[in-house]
Amino acid sequence: MIRRAIISVSDKTGIADFARKLVALNVEILSTGGTAKLLEKEGVPCQEVSEITGFPECLDGRVKTLHPLLHGGILAIRDNEAHMKRVQELGIGLIDMIVVNLYPFKATVMKPGVSFEECVENIDIGGPSMLRAAAKNHHDVTVITDPSDYAIVLSEMEATGDTTYETRFRLAKRVFEHTAAYDALIADYFFKQSGDASLPSPYTITFDRVSEMRYGENPHQKATFFRNALPVPGSLAEAEQINGKELSYNNIADTDATIGCLKEFSEPTVVAVKHANPCGVGSGKTILEAWKKAYEADTVSVYGGIVAANREIDAQTAEEMSKIFLEVIVAPSFSPEAKEILCAKKNLRVLILPDISAPIPSEELNYKRVIGGLLVQEHDHSVIAAEGSRVVTKAQPDASLMADMEFAMKVVKHTKSNGIVVVKDLQTLGVGPGQTNRVGAAKIALDFAGDKAKGAVMGSDAFFPFRDVVDVAHEAGITTIVQPGGSIRDQMSIDACDEFGIAMVFTGERHFKH
Repeated sequence: MIRRAIISVSDKTGIADFARKLVALNVEILSTGGTAKLLEKEGVPCQEVSEITGFPECLDGRVKTLHPLLHGGILAIRDNEAHMKRVQELGIGLIDMIVVNLYPFKATVMKPGVSFEECVENIDIGGPSMLRAAAKNHHDVTVITDPSDYAIVLSEMEATGDTTYETRFRLAKRVFEHTAAYDALIADYFFKQSGDASLPSPYTITFDRVSEMRYGENPHQKATFFRNALPVPGSLAEAEQINGKELSYNNIADTDATIGCLKEFSEPTVVAVKHANPCGVGSGKTILEAWKKAYEADTVSVYGGIVAANREIDAQTAEEMSKIFLEVIVAPSFSPEAKEILCAKKNLRVLILPDISAPIPSEELNYKRVIGGLLVQEHDHSVIAAEGSRVVTKAQPDASLMADMEFAMKVVKHTKSNGIVVVKDLQTLGVGPGQTNRVGAAKIALDFAGDKAKGAVMGSDAFFPFRDVVDVAHEAGITTIVQPGGSIRDQMSIDACDEFGIAMVFTGERHFKH
């Protein structure tokens, strides 16, 4: 039976009504600080914790519930005779319910211009201690951290005067999830404040659930979508969906890849992605021109693809986009006419992401799960290493192609390795992604480009181990090649370029994407 409860909450949603119903069920309520004042104002009888402990709240509220008269009442095992005898000897009253949620550390950290001192003051100490104590002793104690659980607890109490063990266990599980996430967020905040170059060990991260998904990559796989505990501007998790079915697992993965590639560009640009690889990228003076370039780059692969733009989608662009089947369109905004055109297609997922061009924060890390472990790395923020970039052939690249060379490297760094991209006039002509050998990737890209490859730029995510890529590039009419360099056989490729009069630039930076 629940006879005595401590209530001390930062999130006071529904707490007065819940406490009032507990009192009606003959539960004695103990409380602290602001919660006690609220309950008193609402006419809900409660007793200050300090009246039980005989010790006042002190140090600006830092110390109020850390006392054996409280923790003994929470942790005592009811069917342990020695425990019961000891609490009686010490005059400890049993506590059957804990209703606590923690100081708003997350909300504090997110406040613009917040000081380190204010963040530290919003680290809860007594709350987690009570929650963990109650969760540990869940066989006897009901513990609540979330207002959404008030209803089920009241329902069970109204029926039997107590909660079921199944409910207490579920609520205890939520406590440890809650406190673990809370501590992980604090640890991450301190890590970022410290400026340490290496990640801590052990390394703990926390994410908030966005939604359960219908399925994962395939219908037989379960999946869930989580977002960073602290929002990342310009990330897919911050987008507003205004039309279409819910995003699938593959939609999210592909849209994230599309947004990542788009962030490389400042000029009006459209990126089309299929199966996490760019299939068409175009930049132009207008977003309509950019869309036409992206679409015409590969009119077959773009079908059923994901499209992202870094400018508002206007009516004319929307009209053109609506002519083909697309899964997702994401942009910083849509004109009213564009919304009407695109939202008429009921299954088309239309997303608004105002900060779509925001760069990936330097502190944002990239995670790759492996069986039994986790790989963590920085994001690849570079394109061409200015200091390491050099022309290595007799032929010099035409100055008019410099923009295409950079464009090619921006796209190929977002293409699965081995990756080759063919570019002309700020438009991809062919993309060869994810091949087990580089010449195979080159042949795929050049096959897509066809006759348009004549006079175009070829970009590679990594060095050429042999001259074979240069040979097929020459046959297709490529005039400029940009690649990282670094192979022990670099000279072989350089000699081949000199033989054919092809200009080759080494960037000095590899861009593997596995």
